[in-house]
Amino acid sequence: MVVPEPGRQRSARRTLLAVVAALFAAILAYKILKAGGLEQTALFYVGIPALIALTVVQTARPRSTLGTIMATITVGLALAGPLLGEGVVCLIIAAPLFYLVGAFVGLFADWAGRRRGMQALLIVPLLLAAEGTAVGLPRGGEVTVTRTAAAGTDVERSVAAAPEFGPVRSRLLRLKFPKPVRSDGTGLDIGATRLITFTPRKSLGIDARPEPRTMELKVVRRETGRVVFAITKDTTLARWLELREAEFSWHSARLSVTLRYSRTFDPAWYFSPVQQHAMRDAAAYLAETFTAP
Repeated sequence: MVVPEPGRQRSARRTLLAVVAALFAAILAYKILKAGGLEQTALFYVGIPALIALTVVQTARPRSTLGTIMATITVGLALAGPLLGEGVVCLIIAAPLFYLVGAFVGLFADWAGRRRGMQALLIVPLLLAAEGTAVGLPRGGEVTVTRTAAAGTDVERSVAAAPEFGPVRSRLLRLKFPKPVRSDGTGLDIGATRLITFTPRKSLGIDARPEPRTMELKVVRRETGRVVFAITKDTTLARWLELREAEFSWHSARLSVTLRYSRTFDPAWYFSPVQQHAMRDAAAYLAETFTAP
């Protein structure tokens, strides 16, 4: 039996202590930020991984700070589902940002040494974490997608009727995003409504039960070749963004779908392009649904 060297034993214990301390600090920060209504700010999505990384840097002295930070974040993300009740989509979307912040801190720490430059190390994560709390950037977003219907398709009639939702082809939207399964309501007159039922939300929490998700829309503007629906109630995307309007405009066989939304997550440099991509894919899905033969 090989007895570990005392120095290596101390290093292993120190690393284990750092990992446990980092995860405990992250869970505590999660609870505090969520209680304060800050779970959609950069203080949450940048601050927590930065806290994990800096706790590891300050507590442990591993050969590779970066490797230890990445392993700690991986364990933290794996525990976030069952312990904190987060859903698959939230973890998939947040994971790259967590790893990016952790990698920045880890690489800088390995390069600068254990003590030298630690103050400079804190500046960037803290500045990024201020967005959504002390600093605000434009939140409005709009995407438009145009598709051409098959010959002989009456686009206006198709938009007025209840659609038949087909399979989702977008790779991003297939990552456990809610999928529409049924639409109730017809007509394009002012006041006409739609009730869209989506696949239920399934979090990874222990003993978590599926939560129903729906979206209610109402026609608020109508003119020749154009109709605008306002989203009046949403339990589908409300956790991720605020979808405000869905506009359909058509001419002959061409249908354009415009989605207007507000970004509710920070930092903008990360979530803005992700949400824009998802909304563009959603608009494309709707355009293809209503122009399908």
